[in-house]
Amino acid sequence: MPISPRRGLLAAAIAAAAALAVTGAPAAHAAKKPMIKVSDGVTQPVFSYADAIREYVRVESPVDADHDGKKDLIRVDIIRPKESGPDFKVPVIMDESPYYDNLGRGNEGERKTYDAAGNPVKFPLFYDNYFVPRGYAVLDVDMDGTTKSDGCPTSGGLSDVLGGKAVVDWLNGRATAYDAKGNKVKATWTNGRTGMIGKSYDGTLANGVAATGVQGLDTIVPISAISSWYDYSRMNGTLWWTGEEDGLADTVDTDPPAKCAAVRQELATGQDDATGNYNAFWSSRDYRSAPTPDVSRVHASVFAVHGTNDLNVKPSQFSTWWAGLAARNVPRKVWLSQYGHVDPFDFRRDAWVDTLHQWFDYWLWHVHNGVMKQPRADIETGPDQWTTESDWPSPRARSLPLRPQADGTLGLAASSGSATFTDTKEDEGSLVSDPTTAQPYRLAYTTPPLKQDVRLSGTPTVSLRFTTDRPATDLGALLVDYGTDTRVNYLGAGSGVKTLTTEDCHGESTATDDACYKQVVTDTATSDVNVVTRGFLDAQNRTSLSKSSPLMPGTTYSVHWPTLPQDYRFKAGHRLALILFGVDGDVQYDEQATGATVKLDLAGSRISLPVVVSGGTPSKDKTFSAEQTWRGPARVVLPRQPRFFH
Repeated sequence: MPISPRRGLLAAAIAAAAALAVTGAPAAHAAKKPMIKVSDGVTQPVFSYADAIREYVRVESPVDADHDGKKDLIRVDIIRPKESGPDFKVPVIMDESPYYDNLGRGNEGERKTYDAAGNPVKFPLFYDNYFVPRGYAVLDVDMDGTTKSDGCPTSGGLSDVLGGKAVVDWLNGRATAYDAKGNKVKATWTNGRTGMIGKSYDGTLANGVAATGVQGLDTIVPISAISSWYDYSRMNGTLWWTGEEDGLADTVDTDPPAKCAAVRQELATGQDDATGNYNAFWSSRDYRSAPTPDVSRVHASVFAVHGTNDLNVKPSQFSTWWAGLAARNVPRKVWLSQYGHVDPFDFRRDAWVDTLHQWFDYWLWHVHNGVMKQPRADIETGPDQWTTESDWPSPRARSLPLRPQADGTLGLAASSGSATFTDTKEDEGSLVSDPTTAQPYRLAYTTPPLKQDVRLSGTPTVSLRFTTDRPATDLGALLVDYGTDTRVNYLGAGSGVKTLTTEDCHGESTATDDACYKQVVTDTATSDVNVVTRGFLDAQNRTSLSKSSPLMPGTTYSVHWPTLPQDYRFKAGHRLALILFGVDGDVQYDEQATGATVKLDLAGSRISLPVVVSGGTPSKDKTFSAEQTWRGPARVVLPRQPRFFH
């Protein structure tokens, strides 16, 4: 059969296309599909930061926190690769924060800025500069009641959390959002996999959203984050400070004061500063217990970071959350530092950026780079000195019970006798000065010098048997390291770091949003004494945090409570000390002493320390040297760690 000219031309075209395919030459009109590039186990910066799409949407929250009869709309500022869309779906890194227009974010207090159309042009912190070129979208979300979102802030309340959850729901097609023109818009550019990150309140929101069990939240990176707001303001019935919930809400709310005045009054009433008791108000802000948020609902992996000397968001916020995650075998990783309320970008910057990059690549892009095969815990044991463990607390830790002795020493043997102190409010310098000299406001017990290094890893517990002459008293305990050493200056102005004038850069920059930040170095101090950890109890809450039970004067009581957790190395030649007293004026800012006289029964009192020593099990012969005449430092002056909300 003869071939028509048309059919002949078609056959020739097919043959030509086949020849091109064989030789590897590109088809004339085929578009190259965008994709990430992975090298050395991590995504590479192949997308333009300058050309990235910058936009915003408003996601409908299920709550009406400002009681105006309308569901709150949550402002979500988005930056994503221009290639992202239905044919190239990218994961999301999300920082939900109440601080974008007030205190700012990071060591330099960066705030969002916008163009004339209201689109974001500056995203605080380095996340956008670094991760957008590597194929991520970065979302900076204004927490309910803050910056450009509707509503009222509720200091950890459910409306704070559900706003962030709604954004995750929208990213996965389960919630409604509106663009700048008020039209409904879908997130067709994302694969739905989301990671939340943030320090302090931001990390707290990540904890809370994860504890709702929302699908699509694959990982969280909470830094210095709260898991129970009661423990942020209280410890075992004692007060860290009063007016915290309504005061913080007022700090982050830049709307006219009248708008949320009624909500702030609800916070002031609900927090019950008069008793310090745990109640329904605090239960609704406890992400560790049912009904919701609740740690049992967490399925997202967790990379937690905390300073063991953070006296703002205390390290118990991490340790109790961590224990709940461990009980449910949640995939997890942790960095524990000797700093205060400090971001790892400001104490271990390069290692932090590298590790965070691997973490997000693994959980959000599913790059198998071995990050989950690394040791679970990175722990700072001294200034810029890091070690790793398979878990935290150290699986090698063993209990070391130390008991107060009638002669003022602290030892392993049981003792007898009694001693008294008066419940007054004292600064820590006075409490730790010259421990061998009797003072009416404290009892001080010290060990002999250590024969070898002893590492504390975990949460010490204090047990006391006592009587008192009044119906109420506070009980305080300090674990102290006596011995000259250079340590992280966590009580200093920078909570352990100093900011330099020089900068380094992590990511790409534009004229309105640069990737460069001031470098930071560790601030150290050489001293003869260091307060290692602290623990407090209102004796009226000895059996319940929810109900105060007055003491009967002259009646003997036994109490048992945890101090703040710690991971710390006591060096050979140093002495451990237990200081017992009423109220610590340097951290229990608003607690008031009762003036009660407390009589301690030494036989029923001790502090139990989880420690790691060479040889495994602590013993008197292996752990302590023979006692020597010793007085200890006199007239100690300790600064008060500054309190940073953010």
